[in-house]
Parts: sequence; structure tokens; C-alpha cells
Amino acid sequence: MTKKITIAIDAMGGENAPKKNIEGINIFLKRNSKKNDFLILIFGDETILKEELIKNNIPLEKIKIVHTNSVVSDEETPLTAVKNSKNTSMWNSVRSQLDGAADISLSAGNTGVLLVISRMILKTMKDVSKPALAGLWPSKKGMSVVLDLGANIECDEKNLIDFTEMGSALYKSIFPEQKPIVSLLNIGSEEIKGTEVLKKTYSQLKKLDQKNNFIFNGYIEGDKLMDGESNVIITDGFTGNVALKTAEGTAKYITDSLKESLSENIITKASVILSYFSLKKFKSKLDPRKYNGAIFLGLNGPVVKSHGGTDALGFYYSIDLCYRIIKGGLMDQIKSNLSHLNDQS
Repeated sequence: MTKKITIAIDAMGGENAPKKNIEGINIFLKRNSKKNDFLILIFGDETILKEELIKNNIPLEKIKIVHTNSVVSDEETPLTAVKNSKNTSMWNSVRSQLDGAADISLSAGNTGVLLVISRMILKTMKDVSKPALAGLWPSKKGMSVVLDLGANIECDEKNLIDFTEMGSALYKSIFPEQKPIVSLLNIGSEEIKGTEVLKKTYSQLKKLDQKNNFIFNGYIEGDKLMDGESNVIITDGFTGNVALKTAEGTAKYITDSLKESLSENIITKASVILSYFSLKKFKSKLDPRKYNGAIFLGLNGPVVKSHGGTDALGFYYSIDLCYRIIKGGLMDQIKSNLSHLNDQS
């Protein structure tokens, strides 16, 4: 009998939890009603969770409740939360991977606490120097993976090479029929530009290109991130986080400005009707809920962080991401990619 994909969900984490979390689970169950290869473990107050499940008419065949007594608050610092979090829904959802009860963990709770306890519980893989936070990024040709998005402010060439192998593995697990095409984020596309760390990483990635894990496409500048010519973008956590927040802010500015302009007067309102389908497609392309879910890579088990303020649909997309990651064999992909680094050394 084939083992089912088991997703451990912190049902109490994030804004409007557990209502939006359970509604997101319901969307996932409905869209995958014909599949029988998964099980969802939901961690939290059993009484509250049962009430939400009944409200949403969710059958229990593919759901298992694991009762926990408390919740990690958004105000807690990682240090204080770690001391007091062993009975929380977040801690236990991550810990469920240790005994094989779950394949992956998902939470919309406190980001700092989640990263700290995930690293504490699951430990860093022996071949990885630093874990990284990866995310999905829209492009003209579909979707890209970008890392690091803030887990590591300073990185050396070893870190960036690890990120490359892990990011390529993540891309292959989500999009198994496509080849990872890697680029290093830099201030120019010429080999002579950038820091010494970037230059050394560039040289190493040219050699690793021959291992067939990915195609190395050289440097990429910030204005080319969404062209889609590369689908795995590597950078340090400081630069990656600034790029991410800039992109999110720009997308929001564009959509808000467009909405304001199209509601100024009768003429502009009429133009909305004439271009309804084009505008709907544009809005869908920039919908941040579709890219909800940052993946913590480099631990002995994957952890996904959903945006705390997302709605039920956004939470659904993070559950779907968890399912696809495990279905695509992420951990085996990472181990295989990292073994080439050992061969090289």
C-alpha cells in the first residue's frame, strides 16, 4: 500500500484563524475530491476545530485532529516563544515530522518563531551550511523560485551554491516536466561585475552546470526577474527580502492606481466594462494569493510559511504547494543534488 502524503497544518496560526484555515482546507478538499493519496493533520483546540469542520460540512475521512492546548502569539519573540511553545499547535505540527507522522508542515503564524522552532526541531541537513527561505515569483513564462528571501542576511559562496542546489530541487519537485534554469541576482550581467562572493559563486556554478541538475544562465539584474528566461533566482537574504518587498509594493501600487483611475468618472467606468476580461486576467496574474507560501529549505523536513494575513483562498494555495512539493519528492531531489557537491569536493 502506497503511503499517503501527510500535511501537518497549524490550524490556529495567522489572522482570523482557525476560520480561514479550515475554509482553505475545505477548498483544497473540494478541488482534490477525486484524489485519495493524502491526509491532513490539523493541530489546535479540538473543540473549536470540530465546530469549524461542522460549519463547513467537511467529512473526516481525509482529516485528523490533533489536540493542542495553546497558540503562539504574533507578539512573541522567538526566544520567549521557544520556552513556552511545546504545547502549541505550531510546535506540534512541525514536530510531527520527527516520528514520520507527517511529510511537511504548514503554518500562517509568527514567522520568526516558526523559523526558529523548525530549525530547533528538524535540525539542518548535514550537507547544508545554512537553511534558506524560498518563494514563488510570477514571470512572463509562468513561475520562478527565488531564494534566499530573508533567512540569511550575509552569505558566502558555499551558501549560495547550496541555495542553488536546493532551489533547483524545489523547482523540479513543483514543475517536474521543466528544467531549472539558474541565475545569480547581480547589479549587472557581465562576469566582471559584482562582489567577490558572487564572482566565486559564478565560477563554481559554471562547473556544476555540467552535473545536469540545472542550466546555469549567468547573472540577472533586478529588472529582468520577471522575464522568465531564468526560473531559479539565487541571492543572499538581505537582497532577496528587499527585492521581494519592492516587488510586492510595486504590484500593489499598480493595481491600486489602476483601480482608482478606472473609477474616476463615467467614461473610465464604461471602459472597465469594455475591457472587463483583460482587466480580470491582469488582476489574476498579480494576485498574491496564488504565490502564497514561503518554503524553508535545508532542514531534515520541509516547512511552509503562509502569509498570516491571507484569506481562505490564499491558504488553500499554500496547502496545494505542500501537496505538490511532497508529490514531487522534494527531499530526495535535494539529497540527490547535494550529493554532486560532495562528489566535486
